[in-house]
Amino acid sequence: MTTRSTHTLQLDQGTLDVTVDLHGEQGHPFLLLHGGGGPQTVAPFAGLLAEQRPARVFTPVHPGFGGTVRPDWLTDVTTLAQVYAHLLDALDLRDVAVVGNSIGGWIAAELAALGSDRITSVTLVNAVGIPVTGHPIADTFSLTPVELSRLSFHDPSKFRFDPSTLTEAQLAVMAANRAALQVYSGPYAMADPTLPDRLAKIAHPTRVAWGASDQVVDADYGRAYAQAVPGAEFRLLEGTGHMPQTETPEQLLPVVWDFADAHATHRPQH
Repeated sequence: MTTRSTHTLQLDQGTLDVTVDLHGEQGHPFLLLHGGGGPQTVAPFAGLLAEQRPARVFTPVHPGFGGTVRPDWLTDVTTLAQVYAHLLDALDLRDVAVVGNSIGGWIAAELAALGSDRITSVTLVNAVGIPVTGHPIADTFSLTPVELSRLSFHDPSKFRFDPSTLTEAQLAVMAANRAALQVYSGPYAMADPTLPDRLAKIAHPTRVAWGASDQVVDADYGRAYAQAVPGAEFRLLEGTGHMPQTETPEQLLPVVWDFADAHATHRPQH
């Protein structure tokens, strides 16, 4: 079962509304952060996690995605991470396992760097955000959906995408998602040169999981990401690409759950 709620958050920069979908009613709290493809890229995985494990999975919609409003002052991932730190306060969650894919992984890393005591573990799945010499991030904005699919999936044939089947409303949401992603990705096109300094401060247990077939950000990029976070462990996922939660959810599920469970403090929820 999924329940949707909207939370009005007050930051120093201003006020904003954040839409959150919740899968599951009891169990370990997860904050699951979607990538540039939008909230639908994590929704089925959130449902699977809540169904197969004792988990409550909170999946916020990044402001500007999925038809939501992005305030003018919200223009970068570091500020978006502050939004989610406030969201954890508003939801009064403890013992939270944060999981993020792609730019959601970058947001998760920035959130971890803020040092919230509400978080007990972080799993970065094919994250972006750091520059790695010799391992550039694919310029996804210049690609057609078919080209992007070829780079994103181990087996693109299973994820054929035909834009001509979309309604005008769906196309409008896609265009807005893309515009929001371009704003958040910043002037450095998905790689912020100041991010490694913040990653070095992360004290939460961190696992970096990577689809071996990812051609948007390759596995060596993932290894560099893991090396940038003190004590982080790296897990290579065979036979999957940039979005393991979509392509091989059954493979990703234990990787995410076991790490979260191992570091859970199992404090009672209020």
